[in-house]
Amino acid sequence: MEIIKQDDIGFWLFTRDFHIYLVNGNLPQGRADDFELVNRKAMCIGKWQGLPLMLVEEIENDNREYVSLRDLLYLPEKQFNLLNRGIELNYFLKSHQYCGKCGSKNNLTQDEWAVQCSNVSCNYRCYPVICPSIIVAIRRNQEILLANHVRHIDGMYTTLAGFVEVGERFEDTVEREIFEETGLKVKNIRYFGSQPWAFPNSEMVGFLADYDSGEICLQKEELRDARWFRYDEELPILPPEGTIALKLIQATLEICKKEDKLS
Repeated sequence: MEIIKQDDIGFWLFTRDFHIYLVNGNLPQGRADDFELVNRKAMCIGKWQGLPLMLVEEIENDNREYVSLRDLLYLPEKQFNLLNRGIELNYFLKSHQYCGKCGSKNNLTQDEWAVQCSNVSCNYRCYPVICPSIIVAIRRNQEILLANHVRHIDGMYTTLAGFVEVGERFEDTVEREIFEETGLKVKNIRYFGSQPWAFPNSEMVGFLADYDSGEICLQKEELRDARWFRYDEELPILPPEGTIALKLIQATLEICKKEDKLS
């Protein structure tokens, strides 16, 4: 990060854990001295409406009111992903202040988003951690499988998801997670899309799959309920707009509708 000068101008990204500071629903914009930022540290992480977007070092005892990144899913995808970047980089810098190899102080590198050990005999360089996880929508004829996860106390039903383990292909993770959580087997697994998900450092890799065999047997630690829903019947509460989960559900419902017309 660089020392902020009085006449530096741009959009300023203040972060606190998974929250962002907004002014009247927008990122603060203007000169550094408008926001008492002179002599603090920041770094440019991209462009926001044509101006530099500056990630400000996290400020202790900050009395600003922050909003959750989740509340900003309505933003265009590129903008939301840029805020994800800021949240993830802030988390990385906070959690990697010291070298994991020798314990010396880390410094932010100048040529890329990474930190490097200040001990010249070590010089270990570390990069932001990205944890891949799969998320999958499953279709059975004109039905979609939706699940109410233990963490969703609001009654929302969504797709299945899980982290990729060492030595697994994404397709292996899809098969394993579905079987572990529901006892079902799937086939025709195909890639759909992806979404950065900074809670704290995930990359959601989306798939569509078709039911193969088995009866629903819930993994109680993960799920309260999982059921098949016809595309043309009333559906439960679904994930919010902007999530890859909802995009997967909508794509599967459309496939169900087309299959129904052909049958």
